[in-house]
Amino acid sequence: MDRRALAATAAAYVVLHHLGLVPEGFGPGPDGTRWADWVDLALPWIVVGLAGWALWSSRPTPSVLALFLAGTLAYTSGHGIHLAGNSIGNAAPSPTAHLWDEPVGHNLWFLGVALITASLVAGMAALPRGGVGTHLLAAGVGTTWASNAIGGEAVALGVAGAALAAYAGWRHRRDLAGVLLTSGAVALVWLGLAVFAG
Repeated sequence: MDRRALAATAAAYVVLHHLGLVPEGFGPGPDGTRWADWVDLALPWIVVGLAGWALWSSRPTPSVLALFLAGTLAYTSGHGIHLAGNSIGNAAPSPTAHLWDEPVGHNLWFLGVALITASLVAGMAALPRGGVGTHLLAAGVGTTWASNAIGGEAVALGVAGAALAAYAGWRHRRDLAGVLLTSGAVALVWLGLAVFAG
């Protein structure tokens, strides 16, 4: 597996999933949207493209490719549903827009991210453990997973995914997939703090 592609995937996931922090969403866009909505439209495709590059470099089996494709469909569909619900909710808030934005969109997108991550584990397991920089990037991934779970009102799913990642990382602690322990543990800390804060 190409480590650069894997690092680029993680960095894109971390940076692009925090576009909502940009003040005023890059300003108003056409037809009552924000420019951030338009940038956000490309987000899952950038992450999936980079993950696909990483996966392809590991010569995946057909079953791993099927897992990746299922994850791609869930992630891009869920993110698209979230984006549509979010854009509508920004213009005309309603319970229906909130339903599609948060619970439905986020849960489907989280399932997709989890499946894509699972498809990358076999290739990661063939590589030696990462250094400090790798674990810092993994901590960013865990923080992003947690912030998306909290923002998407999907804390239970976020905890489940983080716990599975930490478990998989523990099982792979002697290879690169061990960084999942870092991601999962960091996400669990953030999610735990969110639950206790209320």
